[in-house]
Parts: sequence; structure tokens; C-alpha cells
Amino acid sequence: MASTPALAADHEVKMLNQGKDGMMTFEPAFLTVAPGDSVTFLPTDMAHNSHSVLSPTDGASWNGSMGEKVTVTLNKEGVYLYQCDPHLPLGMVGVIQVGQAGNLEDAKKHAEGMSERIAVNKERLNQYLDLIQ
Repeated sequence: MASTPALAADHEVKMLNQGKDGMMTFEPAFLTVAPGDSVTFLPTDMAHNSHSVLSPTDGASWNGSMGEKVTVTLNKEGVYLYQCDPHLPLGMVGVIQVGQAGNLEDAKKHAEGMSERIAVNKERLNQYLDLIQ
């Protein structure tokens, strides 16, 4: 039996100045979702955006404006990396795993390049990637 959009879940991610992982963070910053689920990025604190920087081949991408609520439906399995553009140097990054993580090696390679631009909270991105199963 095929899944239908009515069975899809919507997950919320807050964009925060201060969260459980410290300053300038998405919460939760790591999500595991099913194909067809959507993720809504909430501008809880207004000076943030959500911008996808790596998606699986043919996967969804997004680039929200500052303070903008963004909802994206993730139909393609794999790892998605995203960031808050102005706060990347402060380690404001996140990871979404949709189904199987077939592009995990690509995500890790991309994360190496991102880490070079992160000055504070450098360990966050790798900690989130380590949660992938």
C-alpha cells in the first residue's frame, strides 16, 4: 500500500539566538524524518534564515529570507545540510536525515568545507552528522 500525503508529518525547527546547544542554533538541529514529511523552520528569533547547502540528487533545496517561516517537503531520501547564512561562522547549522543516508559521504565531504568557515562551535556539524544511522 502506498503512503499518502495525509500520512506525512510536519516537523518544526526553531531558529534561536540561544538554545539547548548554546548560542545561535536550530532546535532541534538534527532530525530524522520519513520521505514525504515536511519541515517548517520557525523564525522564533527574527535575525535568522534557513538555507539548504547540500541535498541528495534531485532533493529539495530552499533559501529562506531573514525572519521568514519556511516549509519544505522532503521526498528524496538522503542527508540534507542547512545553515543560517549570517551565523554560519557561529556554527548555526543543521542536519536532516530522510530515510536512508545514501549520500552520507558527500555530506561529510561538504561539511569539511563548511567547517573551514565556522569559527565558534566548530564541533556541532560533525556531532550532528555522527547521529546519522
